[in-house]
Amino acid sequence: MSDVVVGLLHPGEMGAAVGRCLTGRGHPVAWAAAGRSPGTAARAAEAGLSDAGTVASLTKNAEVILSVCPPHAALEVARSVVGFGGIFVDANAVSPETAREVGRIVTGGGASFVDGGIIGPPPLASGDTRLYLSGEHAREVGELFSGTAVDARVVAGSPGAASAVKMAYAGWTKGTAALILAVRELARAERVEDVLLSEWALSQPDLEARSVGAARSSAAKGWRWVGEMEEIAASMAADGLPDGFHQAAAEIFRRGPGSATG
Repeated sequence: MSDVVVGLLHPGEMGAAVGRCLTGRGHPVAWAAAGRSPGTAARAAEAGLSDAGTVASLTKNAEVILSVCPPHAALEVARSVVGFGGIFVDANAVSPETAREVGRIVTGGGASFVDGGIIGPPPLASGDTRLYLSGEHAREVGELFSGTAVDARVVAGSPGAASAVKMAYAGWTKGTAALILAVRELARAERVEDVLLSEWALSQPDLEARSVGAARSSAAKGWRWVGEMEEIAASMAADGLPDGFHQAAAEIFRRGPGSATG
């Protein structure tokens, strides 16, 4: 799949970096500036994306559309491209059932559907970022990223499988970040934080640094993680597992980061 025209909705930090990988490989990548912020426009320009103006215009020319947006917007983005006849890739942090609902929306309008999940930071260096893909056309989509900083990997199974990988992975990484923020806040509220930090230094020497890192990441990105934790909770509940862990994690991120600074 060389020189495939790709539509990208909508280039935030992650989406723009993924788009840059595609343009670097020679694929024309378009986005829709209508209703988007100057910051988004600046990211798109830096990534070499062309402006199609509107989503409707983008759908007419793209062969593949890649959705990279906050989880709460995944269904809205899918509805915005109904009538598109190419391959729609949802690469958002959503539950398997939400991914399948996205698939029902876009295939009902004539598209093919590939489920995706991104693990890692915005791709800069090879080996840092994986894009897991599932569905009939997953391998074709993966080939778009051959030779780029995105390591595209096909997951056996139907759409929903790639999202399940993302949910399970983030359930640990971001779930434990929320937990460590909560326990440090508890110690602070009870005025024993200095004792806790001393005990961590003795028995869990990596935890203070992890708590500082969690607070820093939450300050920058926690607002986006609320929806992700809710999607993980929904994934757990759908499989008969307790969803309270990640509902609580969503509440921690909803409240904002603690003031831990080390």
